[in-house]
Amino acid sequence: MKTTYIRLSIATALLLGIYSCKKQETVEHYGEASGINDSTAVTTLDSISSVATLKVKDKHFIKTADVNMEVKDVYDATISIEKSVQELGGFVTHSNLKSNVISEDTYNTSNEEAMLIKKYQSENSMQVRVPISKLGEFLTQINDKKLFLNSRSINAEDVTSNIKYAELEGKRIKKTGDNISQLKTNKDKVQLNDENMSESNQQQYANMDVTDNLKYSTVDIYIKEPKIRIAEIAITNTKSIDDQYKFSFIYSVKSAFVEGYYLIQKIIIGLIVIWPILLIGAVVLFIYKKRKSARRQRNTLE
Repeated sequence: MKTTYIRLSIATALLLGIYSCKKQETVEHYGEASGINDSTAVTTLDSISSVATLKVKDKHFIKTADVNMEVKDVYDATISIEKSVQELGGFVTHSNLKSNVISEDTYNTSNEEAMLIKKYQSENSMQVRVPISKLGEFLTQINDKKLFLNSRSINAEDVTSNIKYAELEGKRIKKTGDNISQLKTNKDKVQLNDENMSESNQQQYANMDVTDNLKYSTVDIYIKEPKIRIAEIAITNTKSIDDQYKFSFIYSVKSAFVEGYYLIQKIIIGLIVIWPILLIGAVVLFIYKKRKSARRQRNTLE
C-alpha cells in the first residue's frame, strides 16, 4: 500500500493539474500609445475571447482569467463589475478598494473655515467567480469599462486526463477497502483501514474541487485610475480656534488663586502629618536654649 505522503502528492497533483495541458493567451493593449485605434483594439480583444468560450468534444477545461486595466472611476467600475457578476449567476470572493493618498495639505480660508486638499489615486483588487459558460460574456462586459488595458490573460486548462485518473483512483481505493475488510481484525487492519479512509477523503475533496472549478471560472481583476484625483474637504480653521483659546488672563489669575489656596492647605496638612517631628524638634530646641542660658549665667557670675 502507498504511504500517506504519496497519497497527498497524488491529491495535490490532481488539484494543480501537473499532467494537464495548459492553453494560455495573453493580450497587451497599447491603445493610442502604439497607434492602434479603438475599433482595432476591440476586434483584437473579441478574437482572443475564443479561449474563454473554448469547447472541445469529450474534453473538460478549467478556465481562469486575469485582467489589469485602467478605468475612469474605480468605485463606479467596481459597482458595475459586481452587478455584472451577480446578473451572470456568479459571486465576488474578494474586493479591496482603497485610495492611496499622495499628499494632504490644509489651507486656511478665513478665521473660522479652512480647506483640506487631498491628492490620491484609487485602485481595487478583485476576485470573482462566474459560471464557466459565461466567462466570455463577462470579460466582454468589463472590457467596456476600460480606459486602457494593461494586460489580460485567459487560461484554458485541459483536465480530462485528471478526471479519468481520479475515476481510476476511486476504483482502486474502493478495491483496497474491500481487500482490507477481508483481513483478520487486528492492529494492522485498523491502521490500514484508517489510511485507506483518509486517502478516500482526500480523493473526494480533490474531486469536489475540480468539479467546482469546472462549474465556475476564477477571474482576478485589478483596476486603477490613470490620473491623480483631488478631493476638497471643508473643515474648521483649528489654528484660529487654538489662538483664540490659547491664553485667558482672567481665567489664569483665577486658576492661580485657587491653586495657591490649595497649596496652603497642602502645606498645613503636611505640617499636621509631621507633628511628632516638630514636637521633638521644639523640645530639643528648648533644652538647647535653656542650657545656653545657664552657661551665660555662670560666665557672668564668674
